[in-house]
Amino acid sequence: MLNVRFIVKMLGVMFILETFFMLAATVVAFLYRGSDVYPLLISSGILFGTGFLFYSMGFKANEHSAGRREGMLIVTLTWILFSLFGMLPFYIGGYIDNVTDAFFETMSGFTTTGSTILTNIEALPKGILFWRSLTQWQGGIGMVVFTVALMPIFGGGASQMFDAETPGITHERFRPRITQVAKRLWGVYVFLTLFLVGLLWAGPMNLYDAVNHAFTAISTGGYSTKNASIAYWNSSYIEYVITIFMFIGATNMTLVYFCFNGNVKKLIKDEEFRWFFFFVLGAIIVVMVWILYLGFASDVENAFRKAAFQVVTLVSTCGFATDDYIPWGPFFWFIALILMFICGCAGSTCGGLKMGRFVILTKNLSNEFKKQTHPHAVIPVRMNGHVVSGDIVHRVLAFVFAYITLIVVSCLALSLDGMGFSEAIGAAVSAISNVGPGLGTLGPVSNFADVPTVSKWFLSFLMLTGRLEIFTVLTILVPGFWKQ
Repeated sequence: MLNVRFIVKMLGVMFILETFFMLAATVVAFLYRGSDVYPLLISSGILFGTGFLFYSMGFKANEHSAGRREGMLIVTLTWILFSLFGMLPFYIGGYIDNVTDAFFETMSGFTTTGSTILTNIEALPKGILFWRSLTQWQGGIGMVVFTVALMPIFGGGASQMFDAETPGITHERFRPRITQVAKRLWGVYVFLTLFLVGLLWAGPMNLYDAVNHAFTAISTGGYSTKNASIAYWNSSYIEYVITIFMFIGATNMTLVYFCFNGNVKKLIKDEEFRWFFFFVLGAIIVVMVWILYLGFASDVENAFRKAAFQVVTLVSTCGFATDDYIPWGPFFWFIALILMFICGCAGSTCGGLKMGRFVILTKNLSNEFKKQTHPHAVIPVRMNGHVVSGDIVHRVLAFVFAYITLIVVSCLALSLDGMGFSEAIGAAVSAISNVGPGLGTLGPVSNFADVPTVSKWFLSFLMLTGRLEIFTVLTILVPGFWKQ
């Protein structure tokens, strides 16, 4: 039987902690004397009141009887309820005038997707834009991981939540306790954010824009405070800095942690990272040659910078824009879909299939070819010199099948609601992989404002499903999940 009290208690903890983030946005609104002070303050009160009520209701919960089902429900409900409470400042303040758009924008923020329905971002007050960026920063490393780091204050249940929120291929616990792992990952995340703030502030950005873009770059979210996104500054320095940090955001955070501890060799020797590095490098070279051939770049440096930014912003699922890649033609669109499909490393802030799974699939396929001529040979899949168990290979195959099936079904559903062919494909892959921009009229310089209402709700569901790597959400929809 589900431990409902524990679920309610943990949701209360999440809401109380989230209140402080919303209050931070309220302080920014107050400093800039914006019209958004009261919408943010009222929303903070509602969030804290609900959190206190939930925590009180589940205060005496038996934490030892909580298992994976409770963890999956907590994480899924957290993202849904955070989006419902997080949309309140937009809706109460009248900055987004309908629930559908407000929920879509907030879900896109917390899942670090970056798709937006806003047509004039710069018209919004500073506090609201800060809150919008803050949703992505929290979603990047995971609000649940943050809660796990503080779990000793509130009680147990950390392992179930951590496993449900970070359902990658494997978990490398470099510390014996989950809370220690979470604290160190958050420490690295905060340090990288502050470092990026300093670098952006040293360039043409002011402090406010530097903070916002540091939030959304390291989280690979892609929200900007400008309508033109990164193109607004027309700065090579800004583009190179953000490209580097988007790449870092797409790298396994555990390996980044080891780098901070002086163990750079662990990063360099990691097979998934090496595949990812050369995959990105190869894509940059191909795109650079392509746009030089088409005449979309003035010289080699310009072509390299454009190619590097667009490749990394797509493969990291960040979605920042410096150029409209739609005129680059169908050849680049296919490359974009491949980048959006595979994406970054396991344990990173990005979505998508993940390079680790792609490597296992590729090696497993190679082994199948070898078995055609040597049917009795036992050829295991190896990663980093270690044999990958058959159970993990089967899980990866199941994940890929579910991932592709969900994309196909989503394309059919979106086209049924009136979306065009290229738009449906781009939107489906973009939402499931948490990328942001799509194809056609949903490209990097466009928005999702004109997407039909039903499709917006469906895309919100896809963002959530993709953010929690499909199985966490879909398992809850299986009737067997609710049986004792």
